[in-house]
Amino acid sequence: MTIKKAISQRILQLCQENNITLNKLSTISGITQSTLNDIVYGKSKNPTIKTIYYICFGLKIDLKDFFDSELFQDITDND
Repeated sequence: MTIKKAISQRILQLCQENNITLNKLSTISGITQSTLNDIVYGKSKNPTIKTIYYICFGLKIDLKDFFDSELFQDITDND
């Protein structure tokens, strides 16, 4: 799995676990809806660590918790 796909799936997974929509995540994290959609639906090739940090801040989790998922095992660099 690519890092881009893993990040996308992790965001959706965390939204589901927290019973929130992408729109709500956008609001609580301070990231625009379009930026979040671009990340989740693959239009953004390289979401920055700062953007992921804001997502984590909105979800009240650490960056470590974001990346502490089986999704990030066996990452490839192929797009």
